[in-house]
Amino acid sequence: MRALLVVNPRATTTSERSRDVLVRALRSAVDLTVRYTERRGHATQLAREAAESGVDVLVTLGGDGTVNEAVNGLLTAPPPLTGEVGPPAFRLPALAVVPGGSTNVFARALGMPSDWVDGTSVILDGLRDGRHRVIGLGRADDRYFTFTAGLGLDAAVIRGVEQSRLTGRTSTPALYMRSLAGQFLTRAERRDPPLTLERPGEPSISGLGMVIVQNTAPWTYVGDKPLHLNTSASFDLGLDVFAQRRLTVTSTTRTVTQLAWRSGDPRGKHLLRLHDITEFTVVAARPQPFQLDGDYLGERQKMHFVSVPSALRVIC
Repeated sequence: MRALLVVNPRATTTSERSRDVLVRALRSAVDLTVRYTERRGHATQLAREAAESGVDVLVTLGGDGTVNEAVNGLLTAPPPLTGEVGPPAFRLPALAVVPGGSTNVFARALGMPSDWVDGTSVILDGLRDGRHRVIGLGRADDRYFTFTAGLGLDAAVIRGVEQSRLTGRTSTPALYMRSLAGQFLTRAERRDPPLTLERPGEPSISGLGMVIVQNTAPWTYVGDKPLHLNTSASFDLGLDVFAQRRLTVTSTTRTVTQLAWRSGDPRGKHLLRLHDITEFTVVAARPQPFQLDGDYLGERQKMHFVSVPSALRVIC
């Protein structure tokens, strides 16, 4: 069995020594090649090349951004010359994720241990037993995502955190809260919600200040605590939508408080929640911040979202 290990050398929870241990462990089970990412987007290129070369398993060591890039490389690889058709999951290499980032939402949503050592053990057992899970993905225009996408406030918060990290700040829950406070107080969307959600055959829903799309639950984690916007979201179903109509101080504070202290979904008349949606479009009256799997990707004014079933085999 041939495998490629794609390593993000900036992964926050691993060291050179731990990476050496991981490589030795994987080489006990597979014929392993190791490649290190050198720039943003490099994991996409490496994953696409791996799929084209017929690798059986793609292993990533990094955070959710590395996973997202690798998944997009796999899913955009050209089909095999044999003309094999069917769901992508059954013609592409399987994916194995070793958690190496600060949050690792995708791996944890799959039930993987948050520690890279325990995660490696699960992967080795899966490789030896031939165990895998087939999951669906989301797609925003031409970009795939594994667990979430968002337009509006949540993407603006992520943008603020990324800007702070460029100055040497560490990604912490407190940093996210400071970014939330700063973005919330300065955004025009509080007074003039710009987003409209359109579904085939359904009335448009306008006046939305923020739209978050989920491909699984939870939405994210703060430390060991999962945060839920749609507890029913699942890798096995379509996409779920969480939107806030009014970004007032009172309504937003209520939502944040419910996220922090409740185990279930936030509730309120100002919230919109849709479950198991196959396809929809979000249109903005003006460009809005956009995030995918926790990475800020610039501003967008229109995004088309599609659920992609049976997209990926994951060893977990």
